[in-house]
Amino acid sequence: MKQSSNIFQNSFSKTIFFYLTFASLFFTHSNIFAQKKDMMVRVAEIEIFPKYLSEYKAILKEESSASVKLEHGVLAIFPMYQKNDSTQVKILEIYADHNAYQSHLKTPHFLKYKTSTLKMVKSLKLIDMNAIDPESMKLLFMKMKE
Repeated sequence: MKQSSNIFQNSFSKTIFFYLTFASLFFTHSNIFAQKKDMMVRVAEIEIFPKYLSEYKAILKEESSASVKLEHGVLAIFPMYQKNDSTQVKILEIYADHNAYQSHLKTPHFLKYKTSTLKMVKSLKLIDMNAIDPESMKLLFMKMKE
């Protein structure tokens, strides 16, 4: 019985620590969770040649993961593909500002992605976006902890 009590306390302590850390980050840096005036939001629409699809997805996965992990100004790079046509790729990109985007373009992981996938891309369309409800963006990030 004592052992299960310790497990509960340990788990409970970790949970409390997580929420306190998150709350501290959220309230200290809450401006990164709502769209700032200079925040850059973009949707990339990409069509991939079918013969390169597996290779392209592996390279994109590596690049998007590195961008979010290593670049403070990259808030999100979320790649996805259409259920009925996996050659149709969409990427939701959110940058803290235009400077963060410009820095992103110069990183080794982005340059590797761009140069190694050139022959794989049939078409590319970049669409700059504005959020209709910027305040709801912070709810998205808060829900990610669930």
